[in-house]
Amino acid sequence: MRGEIDDYRSLFLRGVPMIDTRAPVEFAKGAFPGAVNLPLMSDAEREQVGTCYKQKGQEAAIALGHRLVQGAIKAQRIEAWASFARAHSDGCLYCFRGGLRSQIAQQWLREEAGIEYPRVVGGYKAMRAFLLQAIEDAAHQCGFLVLGGMTGTGKTELVRQVENGLDLEAYANHRGSSFGKRATAQPPQIGFENSLAIDLLKKRDAGTACLVVEDESHAIGSCSIPFALYQRMQSQPLVWLEDALESRVERILKDYVVDLRAEFAAVHGEEEGERRFGERLRGSLDNIARRLGGDRHRRVAALMDAALAEQARSGSVEFHRDWIRALLLEYYDPMYDYQRRLKGSRIVFAGDRRAVLEYLRAQSSA
Repeated sequence: MRGEIDDYRSLFLRGVPMIDTRAPVEFAKGAFPGAVNLPLMSDAEREQVGTCYKQKGQEAAIALGHRLVQGAIKAQRIEAWASFARAHSDGCLYCFRGGLRSQIAQQWLREEAGIEYPRVVGGYKAMRAFLLQAIEDAAHQCGFLVLGGMTGTGKTELVRQVENGLDLEAYANHRGSSFGKRATAQPPQIGFENSLAIDLLKKRDAGTACLVVEDESHAIGSCSIPFALYQRMQSQPLVWLEDALESRVERILKDYVVDLRAEFAAVHGEEEGERRFGERLRGSLDNIARRLGGDRHRRVAALMDAALAEQARSGSVEFHRDWIRALLLEYYDPMYDYQRRLKGSRIVFAGDRRAVLEYLRAQSSA
């Protein structure tokens, strides 16, 4: 029982603390939420052992690994595992396939630190396959309500207000539009999928059979919604959120100007944050320049430059409303009007924020 764990569902539902003994380069490609990378081998050491394995076989590669990780290096790594294990007695460790690396880490912990710590059978690969299957299962077995509406109606806020809401933009660390990049980086695709899958597991374990999702494009920034889930979303009932133009302008002003600038300042400091914030807004506008058309792009860019200049001079965000309003009326609203007509047969309810929230909550408890 203490030596091996193969109940992946329980690991993720309980949020068990995990030591990931893979090399940093493997961890960076994708990991599980809350897992800590305490590798058996560094990237360079792993590369040397891998080359040796290809040229001379497993026995020679294992011997090389032991020569590379010995003495003070070995002691440091064992102490890192031991510190984690003492702080998280309910935790576990794993490597890529549940093979040699995790077995060695487990053995050294027992022999050198006197700690019995379980390892995950099948390792990262098996747990990852389990999570991908969880997404497939949810896509085919759950009901969905898809929340649509014009840009700036606050769809994401409503998704977060219902217990059965699946916040895809939170997993992707992106607001889901051309201007949706945040001050911090998006996770790798694998990390996005792992976070999504674990939330699905927890919601389904709590008895949730119908999930509320925002009507997203297939790509949320650099992250892609898993195909089975995205395909399912395209056929599910649509709830349409309505709001007045000026309310939408104010919401966008807060999210994409006030809050985004504060994010950049928190990450990079005031002066550098303000510079990067301005670059981000201009770059986001440039990304849709071709769809806007040359004249309209130049006009909106001029409004944005004036707003950024005034904000830098006085701190006022007043002028930002001009380019926001222009983009809504001339670019986003016509696009969303077309989408609403296209998806009209799927709309089962439409209303303002209070009405839609009541509807979503009523449906989730039905």
